[in-house]
Amino acid sequence: MFCRNQTARATVARGSALEMEIRRGKFRKSVFLDTSQDSDIQKKIDHEIRMRDGACKLLAACSQKDQALEAAKSLQTCSTRIMAYMSELQRMKEAQVMQKVTRRSSDAGPMDDRLPCKGKVAISDLRIPLMWKDTEYFKNKGELHRCAVFCLLQLGEEIFDTDMVIVDRTLTDICFDNTIVFSEASPGFELRVELYSCCSEDDYSAGSTPRKLASKLSSSLGRSAGKKLRAAMEPGPCSPVSNGGGAPLLLPVPSVPGPKYHLLAHTTLSLSHVQDSFRTHDLIISGNEECSYWLPLYGSMCCRLAAQPHCMTQQMMSGCLKVKQQCGGDPQSWTKVHAVLKGTNLFCYYRQEDVEANVEPAFTIGINKETRIRASEKDPLSKVQNICISNHYGGEEVTHTVTTDSREETHRWMEAFWQHFYDMSQWKQCCDDLMKIELPSPRKPAPITPKQGSLYHEMAPLATPSCEGLLLQDNAVSAEIRALLSSYYNDSY
Repeated sequence: MFCRNQTARATVARGSALEMEIRRGKFRKSVFLDTSQDSDIQKKIDHEIRMRDGACKLLAACSQKDQALEAAKSLQTCSTRIMAYMSELQRMKEAQVMQKVTRRSSDAGPMDDRLPCKGKVAISDLRIPLMWKDTEYFKNKGELHRCAVFCLLQLGEEIFDTDMVIVDRTLTDICFDNTIVFSEASPGFELRVELYSCCSEDDYSAGSTPRKLASKLSSSLGRSAGKKLRAAMEPGPCSPVSNGGGAPLLLPVPSVPGPKYHLLAHTTLSLSHVQDSFRTHDLIISGNEECSYWLPLYGSMCCRLAAQPHCMTQQMMSGCLKVKQQCGGDPQSWTKVHAVLKGTNLFCYYRQEDVEANVEPAFTIGINKETRIRASEKDPLSKVQNICISNHYGGEEVTHTVTTDSREETHRWMEAFWQHFYDMSQWKQCCDDLMKIELPSPRKPAPITPKQGSLYHEMAPLATPSCEGLLLQDNAVSAEIRALLSSYYNDSY
């Protein structure tokens, strides 16, 4: 409800990572001034910025190839989430401005505020076929090309990543066993699937030398040679990770030495692609064969895309009703029940306690796309309108008449029925039958690399696919990395 006394306030926490990005970058603080409804997204942005900073520090300290690939994957995921949250925040700002303009418009007519229900969308059994050359796959000739790949899946502001998979010519399909569920999808959703690839054969050891080593070498080599060395190790003014020598911007991939993932292919799925079975979808391929991260994709993707609207899984309306069935002109007596509107049925129980006890309903009344509902004439005694629900069973029309104790209750039930029909019309085939969605299995912990005689190699437990171990205190991370690098450089130089 609109409140005229509602005022805007700054919700960017003092000293937060988001405030530091605003100071260093080119974002206007006015973009982040609004009511508390935007604070959740701003907290998510601040959280992902800290996660990204932790991933950058972890990537700079990694010496093992698998550690570096996992850290780079976490960095890519965090950066994508930041940009998605920024876009969602901007969209909310524009919607608020349009809402204020509509309210101030004197000639604005009545607005239809009916919105479809949200729902769950799940994608599973993701398979991407490969098309190797005969000499590579059958004759096993040529250089063994190996890449690390993973998928980013985005629906609105929800972004998830799959496990990383190492791909070479011994595989005919890239298989991701993750089941990913989006919980706040609307019927007009667009699910973007992005496949990222990185050549795992590249040497990252030379590129992971920290800038502290450059400073030490520049001081020992002299002013002239030191400047040249430092300039060679810093990103140039034309680099995409630099701001012309000024403050860094909030870009998707910060300037961090090490492996880099590249977008190899992508596609967008919508409600029309939802089907309770395995289907094939076209992929849009990026890059070319000259890229080190290139893989011979067949150009398609197979997956199972299912959806469960809330109107199919949740109680949309419940309350006491009196029901009378009429079949072939023979009306029955009134029966008092506790009714629950859910899915494609109106479940009728003799007692309300039977719902909580999961007892089978006494009888059900079909509520689907073919059902006809109308309000009958008012009862001359109670002045209450009855609701007639008609369905066809085996060529015969069966009508149930329901009534309530007050006009207000009748209006609530009629509104619930119309909303239910509207939800089913928007979600279309998802409301024919309830599709099965399996709960995602917990992720396996990242394999721990055996100790190799140095504390520098014990960073592997921090590199988890879900990036959960990256959100550490900045001081603790910095102190640990300084100790690791100091020990590493003393041993090496």
